[in-house]
Amino acid sequence: MLTGKRILITGGTGSLGKVLTRRLLSGEMGTPDKLIIFSRDEAKQHDMRIDYHNLKSPTDEVIYNNFRQLLEFRIGDVRDFHSVSAVLQDVDVVFNAAALKQVPSCEYFPFEAIQTNVHGPENIVRAIREHKLPIGTVVGISTDKACKPVNVMGMTKALQERIFIKANMDCRDTRFICVRYGNVLASRGSVIPLFHEQIRSGGPVTITTTDMTRFLLSLDQAVDTIFTALRRAGRGETYIPRVPSAKVTDIADILIGDRPVKTKITGIRPGEKIHEILISEEEANRSIARDDYYVILPILPELMDEHVRQTVLGHEYSSADNVMGRDELYRNLKGFGLLLEQSKSGERELLR
Repeated sequence: MLTGKRILITGGTGSLGKVLTRRLLSGEMGTPDKLIIFSRDEAKQHDMRIDYHNLKSPTDEVIYNNFRQLLEFRIGDVRDFHSVSAVLQDVDVVFNAAALKQVPSCEYFPFEAIQTNVHGPENIVRAIREHKLPIGTVVGISTDKACKPVNVMGMTKALQERIFIKANMDCRDTRFICVRYGNVLASRGSVIPLFHEQIRSGGPVTITTTDMTRFLLSLDQAVDTIFTALRRAGRGETYIPRVPSAKVTDIADILIGDRPVKTKITGIRPGEKIHEILISEEEANRSIARDDYYVILPILPELMDEHVRQTVLGHEYSSADNVMGRDELYRNLKGFGLLLEQSKSGERELLR
């Protein structure tokens, strides 16, 4: 599907961007002609470039050869229209993974979140529209927090979804679609790496509230969702993975095991939800099941496919609905390689 295509990943040096890059280079979606990693963090780009080019003694030659490589790195910022316009030239597919995603950070710096999470997507749409760029598909990477948003991060991501959905009416030759998923296991800033570090340090493991539940999704499952949407989504549709969830207290208990590590209840952080919600009651009336996914049909009637006549979901999709038991959760965490075991050298992470 992507053979011969030129692909852009904004925010490509993040946790998702790295896994998406690896999967795209694996050839499972075809062999792209070019894969561009676009971000403003030169240090992360440098580390990623060295890693992929297998260089042991990096020199400035890495930069000189950059534009001749299949995997190309470009410094830029989705906040800057000129930067976005330049990088979108001759691109066929865009994955917009650039985001400010830490909930507390967005609460304390809300306008910074708006700049990246709202103005960034609008710059992509504006560049395609004003320069009449022949881009085939733009995929917006969203989050559960965009559903019934109570924090700045979710509010800005909800606006990103609406900006991309509406863009289907302004850029008729480009398909804009979205994916929305919950907590990604082991991604930077998520709860499991935090618990690992706290356990290695002897505790305590901090839990905000004993009622909290979270969906459990690996980075590869997130990419599976993106690829499925790329293959199957209609204009303005949002793909939602159907995944299990767990109580955060159970996650902590299983990771701690029989170690003499205590837990501490700290209270909910600014803007934090007790349960993740991927589809609201209002959205459920235009959401359908499609294989292993739910699909939210576009809110704008002009984009609705009149031929879709499937039964709608009809109820909210929340992490409180399908909570795994401890045995199933243990098997999941072990299967994802996220348990810690004792060794003579101290704690180490299990590898699958």
